[in-house]
Amino acid sequence: MGTTTVTPGFDESALVARAKDGDSEAFSELVSHYDRRVFRMAKQITQNDDDAEDVLQESFLKAYTHLDNFQGNSKFYTWLVRIAVNEALMKLRKRRSDRTVPLDEPIDTGEDEMVREIAVWDENPEDTYSREELGTILDSAVQSLRPAYRTVFILRDIEELSIEETAQALNLSISAVKSRLLRARLQLREKLTRQFKRKGDNAYADL
Repeated sequence: MGTTTVTPGFDESALVARAKDGDSEAFSELVSHYDRRVFRMAKQITQNDDDAEDVLQESFLKAYTHLDNFQGNSKFYTWLVRIAVNEALMKLRKRRSDRTVPLDEPIDTGEDEMVREIAVWDENPEDTYSREELGTILDSAVQSLRPAYRTVFILRDIEELSIEETAQALNLSISAVKSRLLRARLQLREKLTRQFKRKGDNAYADL
């Protein structure tokens, strides 16, 4: 299961129940608890501060408006993530000029698609880069992934939702989540391998 920071005294189920009964302060507490995580996730998907802020506000507004539709079959945060992801992807669709590849393109889960030869890094990247540089490089690589892959990677490997929670949030099958996650990780490995090899080549260029 994914890890979630627990605030002392924070009882999600109790707050949701109170919010459903019309307690606005209870919903405000849910907002305060999750707003930073939702904003961070939205920014990672949309790659834009203004869009992420819009996603944050629209997500909580929709969650509040449709709170009676929340049946409690999943965590409130998982349900909220589904709303936020949908809002973020709609932002991308509105901005997207090249519509030749839809964001919800079906993913072939055939194993032949997964068999690839990935280059091995010849040296430890931490010996070449500072921690800050590594963070920037990784963030850039994640942002270069297609939205369908990036969103799964963000929820599973950055937000640390479980496979099951990620599937619930994106309304995907578990096999589809695993397939997209594997592709995202393979693509990241390739992108980072090329980046580190270029750095290594440049290091010897002046010798």
